[in-house]
Amino acid sequence: MRAVRMSYCSERTVTQIAESLGISSNMLYRWRKRYTPDGDKAEMVQQQDEMRQLRLRNAELEEENYKKAAAFFAQHQQ
Repeated sequence: MRAVRMSYCSERTVTQIAESLGISSNMLYRWRKRYTPDGDKAEMVQQQDEMRQLRLRNAELEEENYKKAAAFFAQHQQ
């Protein structure tokens, strides 16, 4: 992310850089927490993204299992 790289390597303050980009300094500080000075995602952010994807997949699998169980029991109750 270019804005993050600029904030780390510039002589200007984060506030000055944010103003020049037309964003709030809080936004730039949040981006700095998410990205390294090279613009890559921070390891913690990568782990959070992976955890979010795994939770979503788990919910999808649970829903599939509930549907299969409901169909099974509906079929065997007759």
